[in-house]
Amino acid sequence: MTTSQNGTGDVDPAVREELARLRDSIDNIDAAVVHMLAERFKATQQVGHLKAVHQLPPADPGREARQIARLRTLAENAKLDPAFAEKFLNFIIAEVIRHHERIAEDTVSGQPATTG
Repeated sequence: MTTSQNGTGDVDPAVREELARLRDSIDNIDAAVVHMLAERFKATQQVGHLKAVHQLPPADPGREARQIARLRTLAENAKLDPAFAEKFLNFIIAEVIRHHERIAEDTVSGQPATTG
């Protein structure tokens, strides 16, 4: 048994050690995800500037649909819920479009582009 029956939360030291190991791994993965998202947003900012200069619309529904289909397939192959992957990508796409709209507005107004 790994915990006491009295509700004090006494945990076997081996279980505590395994939890710490797993949580360290989760923390490392979270850090990698944050860094990957930062790199992704750096690239999408460049796309936003290119679109603004050439007066292209901030959103590209065709590209977004292809990306969602692609990500759903990747999720299925990775044994990740495709609906979750789609929600996650939709969240990112919405943020990218918001940035692109701001860049376009700043470009039209002659202001330095901000992405805040």
